[in-house]
Amino acid sequence: MENLICSNIHRAIKNSSNTKTSIALSSGVDSTLVFALLKKTCPDVKINAISIRFENSVDESKYAAKIASKFDIDHNVVFVENYLKDLPHAISIIKQPFWDIHWYHVVKKAKTLGKFLVSGDGGDELFGGYTFRYKKFLSLTAKNPSPIDKVKAYLQCHERDWVEDQADIFGKKLDFNWNRIYKQFLPYFDNPLSRLSQVFLADFNGKLLYNWIPLNTSFHDHFKVKPVTPLLSKETIHYATHLPLDLKYNQKTDTGKLLLREILHKYSLDKLLIKKKQGFSVDTMNLWKSHGYDLCDYYLSDARVVQSKWIDKDWIQKHFDKNNIDIRYVNKFLGLLALEIWYRIFITKEMKPTVTL
Repeated sequence: MENLICSNIHRAIKNSSNTKTSIALSSGVDSTLVFALLKKTCPDVKINAISIRFENSVDESKYAAKIASKFDIDHNVVFVENYLKDLPHAISIIKQPFWDIHWYHVVKKAKTLGKFLVSGDGGDELFGGYTFRYKKFLSLTAKNPSPIDKVKAYLQCHERDWVEDQADIFGKKLDFNWNRIYKQFLPYFDNPLSRLSQVFLADFNGKLLYNWIPLNTSFHDHFKVKPVTPLLSKETIHYATHLPLDLKYNQKTDTGKLLLREILHKYSLDKLLIKKKQGFSVDTMNLWKSHGYDLCDYYLSDARVVQSKWIDKDWIQKHFDKNNIDIRYVNKFLGLLALEIWYRIFITKEMKPTVTL
């Protein structure tokens, strides 16, 4: 496994005439491992580590700083005060209505530091990083579940992505149907694989392939930064998907990425890892209180997506001013904000990408 990562890094960077590269360093297993092997493979390449710190959110950059210091590498911390400020510009780049744009800030900084941006993308999906959902899924599917039962259990493990009255969000133009959602996931759970292997299959073929990789690629292309993702090479994917589960996840200790942790231990880096990594994650509730509520109030009070019958006005009014609003509904409102911004840029064409929120 170590040789696979090193050979992929070598192919991408060492054979290039460019001697500067940056790495997204979150102080977690994936980025720390790739960082160590990047330094081992390309000792003469100028490396800059990049971490992101968001206002009123958990600051993991101090842990990343210790890792960068161990390797005597320059560490760049990008502070983002208003996570939503550049949402129009980011949406104009990705051409999709997503509000989770943390990678925009990483790539924008990387552009100033060199040609390459190295990351540990893919580690969670391929090597068992989503431990918070494995135990729950296994518990929900303990009694001889049908494929549809497993699909529903899988979605229950993604609670932040939907709300109980999800169907009521949409207006007359959109006929939301849960059965169509289930059908999309069914192939990942209607097969002879073990339950946990099915989860890994669904994880890989879900957000990774249809959200993060397309969005990240758009940012890379826009800022003309070349991505280096050794954990997502064809060779690594083939290796990881044929790896026994007991080299990925320990159900008794609820520990994932076992093989990657072994390599880190070999280089005495395991003690530097943050215990509970979030990975360039903004505190959604604090964001809602500081900027999100006011921005949603301004844009959704006269939303074009409501006027056009895509989104239901009554649903917005029902939940928007609730005291102690649930974090899942905050996620939905921020998603609607992104949809409204996208609609105004690409459909009504009344908003310019240069507008800041």
